[in-house]
Amino acid sequence: MLELLTDPQVWIAFATLTALELVLGIDNIIFISILVDKLPPDKREFARRIGLFMAMFMRIGLLLVLAWIVGLVAPLFSVFSQEISGRDLILILGGLFLIWKSTTEVHQSLEGAHEQKASVAKATFTSVMLQIIVIDLVFSLDSIITAVGMVDDVRVMIAAVVVSVLLMMVFAGPIGRFVSAHPTIKMLALAFLVVVGVVLVAEGFDHHVPKGYVYFAMAFSVGVELLNIRMRKKAAKAVALHPPHMPGS
Repeated sequence: MLELLTDPQVWIAFATLTALELVLGIDNIIFISILVDKLPPDKREFARRIGLFMAMFMRIGLLLVLAWIVGLVAPLFSVFSQEISGRDLILILGGLFLIWKSTTEVHQSLEGAHEQKASVAKATFTSVMLQIIVIDLVFSLDSIITAVGMVDDVRVMIAAVVVSVLLMMVFAGPIGRFVSAHPTIKMLALAFLVVVGVVLVAEGFDHHVPKGYVYFAMAFSVGVELLNIRMRKKAAKAVALHPPHMPGS
């Protein structure tokens, strides 16, 4: 253990993997934030933390069964001469679920306030948690496969996962409240999740799409929208007018 703590290469790998896990966790944070918005305000923060804790334990659990993860790449069946493994199947189903859920949320947002209130009324804590578990599994599998490709020591992987999730918990609340308070940002986030779902389906069929392009496009779009929000706030400020000057007054 002492050799592990004093090895600079281990610290570099730990820092790199933690940063990568944070980036890969952005879509997880956004999805959880959108789902918990359907709950009463007093339950949202608790649900958000539970969702991220589940994501952390799911990642650690997958790290402890690396042999099973490796076995997931073995082909199960073929579709049009395309071999589908267990990992591919999880990615395809998870991607389709993400596309369906995000599209449903977009539809509800476009329906207006009445539809959204009805959706909130129907949502239960259990149903939201079940949906979070499904998407946590998909994102965790993607995250762990990335970790396995970067670091050899499981202890370093677990440490990076724990630290990244703790940091995600710090930022998840402000991000969730910001997304909830700005409908245009929420719509961008949902569009981003649709793209992520398409990427997951593509990867399930062995068509690799560099996620850096997706994240850059999303960051650029959010940056532009933040400028728009700032401009709208300035335009909304009341302009103080001087009283008209009447001749002879």
